[in-house]
Amino acid sequence: MNYANFPLDKRMPLPNSDAGDGDDFIDVERLLGMAARQAKVVGVCAIIGLFLGMLYLQTTPPKYVSISSVLIDEGLNKIVDDISAASTTMQTDSAILSQIEILTSTRLAAVVVDKLKLDQNDTFMNPPQSALAQGVGMVRGLIQYVRPSSPVMPGVGDVSKLDPAARDALIAASRRDYAILKLQNEIRADRVGRSYVIALGYQATDPALAKAITKAYADAYLADQLDASFDATERAAVWLQGRLTELRESSQQASLAVEKFRAEHGLSANSDGQLMSDKQLADLNAQLIVAQADTARASARYQQYKSIVDSGSENAFKDAAISSDQPSSSVIAALKTRYLAVSKRQQDVEANFGPQHPQAVALAKEKADISAQIFGELKQLTESYRNEYEVALARETALRANVAAAQGKSSIDNQSQVQLRDLDQKATALSTLYQTFLGRYEEAAQQQSFPVGKIRIISDASTPLAASSPRTIIVLGLSLVLGVLMGVGFGGLNEFNERFFRTGEEVRDRVGLKFLGYLPTIGSKPTKDDKPSEGPADAKVAKTPAAIERRARMRVSIDAPASMFSETLRSAKIAFDVVMEGQGSRVIGVISVLPGEGKSTVAANLAGLLAANGARTLLIDGDMRNPGLSRSLGMEAEQGLMEAVVGGQTWQSVGKIDRQTKLAIIPAVSRGHFSHTSELLSSAGMRRFIENAKETFEYIVVDLPPLGPVVDAKAFAPLVDGFVLVTEWGRTPRAMVRSMLESEPYVANKIVGAVLNKVDLKKLAKYGSFGASEKFFDKYSSYYLDKSEVRAKTGA
Repeated sequence: MNYANFPLDKRMPLPNSDAGDGDDFIDVERLLGMAARQAKVVGVCAIIGLFLGMLYLQTTPPKYVSISSVLIDEGLNKIVDDISAASTTMQTDSAILSQIEILTSTRLAAVVVDKLKLDQNDTFMNPPQSALAQGVGMVRGLIQYVRPSSPVMPGVGDVSKLDPAARDALIAASRRDYAILKLQNEIRADRVGRSYVIALGYQATDPALAKAITKAYADAYLADQLDASFDATERAAVWLQGRLTELRESSQQASLAVEKFRAEHGLSANSDGQLMSDKQLADLNAQLIVAQADTARASARYQQYKSIVDSGSENAFKDAAISSDQPSSSVIAALKTRYLAVSKRQQDVEANFGPQHPQAVALAKEKADISAQIFGELKQLTESYRNEYEVALARETALRANVAAAQGKSSIDNQSQVQLRDLDQKATALSTLYQTFLGRYEEAAQQQSFPVGKIRIISDASTPLAASSPRTIIVLGLSLVLGVLMGVGFGGLNEFNERFFRTGEEVRDRVGLKFLGYLPTIGSKPTKDDKPSEGPADAKVAKTPAAIERRARMRVSIDAPASMFSETLRSAKIAFDVVMEGQGSRVIGVISVLPGEGKSTVAANLAGLLAANGARTLLIDGDMRNPGLSRSLGMEAEQGLMEAVVGGQTWQSVGKIDRQTKLAIIPAVSRGHFSHTSELLSSAGMRRFIENAKETFEYIVVDLPPLGPVVDAKAFAPLVDGFVLVTEWGRTPRAMVRSMLESEPYVANKIVGAVLNKVDLKKLAKYGSFGASEKFFDKYSSYYLDKSEVRAKTGA
């Protein structure tokens, strides 16, 4: 199987990004791995934070806080509020906040400064400062020194030009203003929960000074409240007095206007307040009602008797039903009695003797005379009733005329009464307002004699026994937290800058290559003296300790075949054998992206391992610009690969044989700055040289130049069956390898796998995910030689 013809899309594909697996929104496992890797950084920063916190505690002077509690009590002035014209409700949050603003006002601060003479107190004006504050002050001083300002004050001019007395007075006023501003900024007034209590406190380096300032502030606040109450009452009394004079004059003028209007319009009233016109109209209406009743009664009686008279004398007796209260009732009644007696006698006579009897005729004549008398009485009575009716009717008519006249006058008076009522209301309102203000004035005058504030001190300021700041636990805890946060920041920055290969999983996931294994660091780290020299001077350093160590590195797989280094190379060999199965001779190119990644060491040890296993192996140093493999092996040759290719020679003419492993080595001899090495590696002569070597060897391992700086490896790619990519652990950028693979698909198609070289096995476990093989390398230690044994066997 020819691996060069194996298509890239059937191998492990390149991922779309370098960001790794993004299946989970938050990769907890990765975060834990980062925390484990950066634990040392976080720990160091936490220790630094604790040290800085302790340094702060040692250099910061202690401060003491004295606190006094003030209660805004409505009950103290209840007796005053009951009569006070300027009472205020203190039941809202805004009122409490207003009291806090009063406490922190400039006026109160000035009172306390003047009372305690704080502008002359050096402990208050220049308290001890922490080292941090001193450092800030020094920086400000330097800035002021570099950019000095002239001593000019607003409204004063140049202070230096004033006379000494004025300058001293100005300095004293400035010190006082500074003390007031400093005290105003440093005093603390806070509401206690949702109560009406305000905690008043001051912090100072001197506990006695803190107590004195807090107590003075509470006393000044209490006195200010009393003065404010007295001033408010006094101002209210003065205002009320002026207002009373105006109200008295207005009330008098309004009363005079009422009386004048009443007199002009004749709107006199009785004792009940009723107008005389209204009273007269009411009386006339009452009389009219009585007159109407009398007229109706007289008319009815007159009509009754008139109808009787109109019916004739024959019916007079039958209809003469007169009530007993009438004046002629007794006469008519007697006549009716006689009439009935005569009628009865007439009936008896006529019954016994007949109607023609003289006695019957006499009785009939007497009966007629009585009837005529009754009719005469009725006519006389009817005439009397007619006169009474006419009199009643005339009286009713007269009363109606009087009522109409009275109604006209009452209407006029009512219209005037509206205006009078309006004037009277104004006069009453002014009189009431005057009486109210007079009462308020008397109450305010009384209140001036006993002003009561709405506050009381429920907790006096006391001398603090312990410092309030700096608090050791809080400072150390905060320093520790800040140190940890700083460590997290530095750790995060380290992880952000971690763009290199650390695990085989990254090789597979980030660039899509088969991972062949880890190659641990061999020997000590190279120094400036260990760097191989170039040119003919190699012979002079061939016996130095550095040269000996370099040669030992090239033989690790031979001298320590049970090491982890050798085991990884065996894994690479198996990968070649599987991929290139069926091929007679296999050309293996060892490449890297950057110089110094250890590809020459890998190539030499891979070839040595193959030769030690009995395979016919040829090792070619193909880096003709910088033949590091030949120098590391300590080979002193006059001819090398370049001469063999250019001269058409075979490998036998320039090759060297290792006596222990029978490994054939083709060195490269540096011939100055030869820049056409890529043409040489891709020439027909190079192809003939390789074809000739294939007839003898099973494996041909070629150490090629790095892919990054030169194109030699790309030029040699057609002659290679497979590449091994060597990347340095923690140094080779993932993005660079990926870019190289994307830009050189022909080379990428022939890469069998990649190895991570110069691995620090102690740190490797920190980069492996949970459950990955990197976490269990210590479990494999019994199968490999440890590092000290490798050094003992190789002498490195």
